[in-house]
Amino acid sequence: MSDGVLAGRRALVTGGGSGIGRATCRLAAAAGARIAVLDVDADSAHEVAGECGGEAIVADVRDTAAVEAAVGKTIAVFGGIDAVVANAGVGNVMPLHRYQDDEFERIVGVNLRGVFTVLRAALPKMVAGGGGSAVTMASVAGVRATRGESPYAAAKAGVVALTQSAALEYAPSVRVNCVSPGFIATPLTRLATENDQMRARIEAATPLGRLGEPDDVARVIVFLLSDAAGYITGQNLIIDGGSVLPSGQADPLLRGVLALYS
Repeated sequence: MSDGVLAGRRALVTGGGSGIGRATCRLAAAAGARIAVLDVDADSAHEVAGECGGEAIVADVRDTAAVEAAVGKTIAVFGGIDAVVANAGVGNVMPLHRYQDDEFERIVGVNLRGVFTVLRAALPKMVAGGGGSAVTMASVAGVRATRGESPYAAAKAGVVALTQSAALEYAPSVRVNCVSPGFIATPLTRLATENDQMRARIEAATPLGRLGEPDDVARVIVFLLSDAAGYITGQNLIIDGGSVLPSGQADPLLRGVLALYS
């Protein structure tokens, strides 16, 4: 994404203190946007804000009042808001029957309610200010079933539906899209990505042959925020190196058949 494509944009990025959020703040700032970096971790929020010349906001996306205040602060500091990235997320892995109520509520609260609170607070302000673009963070887990992530997968599937409903309601002033990353090397996936054997297995199962990096997703987010995506709304872009393409039944068999012709 070339410099300047977000020149003049005023953006709020949640979960901006690490991983994909941090990469998005950095690339969006390089593309000309002014960035409000929202994170529940104060040190991370201030560090990234310093890196991109932005404004740090410490808040929990589950807290309606805090999110509304964050949107208000973004408008007060930058003179408006015309870009939002609802990226904050958490996860866990265990059998469905072992999830306790508090863990279910934490995962769904951050991943789904957190997106809802951000869109609810920001979208009317964006319409009143002349429009803009919002991007939400879903996941391939919300598109293709995964073991051990049932609350996370349910929340991410909900993000896709929420995004599409918002796209209908706030068009034509605001475009609303979501991205669904696969395995990306972030703090949330460190357990697998920093284990050589696990990493090799993931890469072998990915048609593009490598793990995704935060910039792989951030570049797509910057595109969706930009005028280059001006006729795109209500879409869910999967960013996974092709990992959800193979059929678990057919692909191993057909790969063997094709090997006979090589």
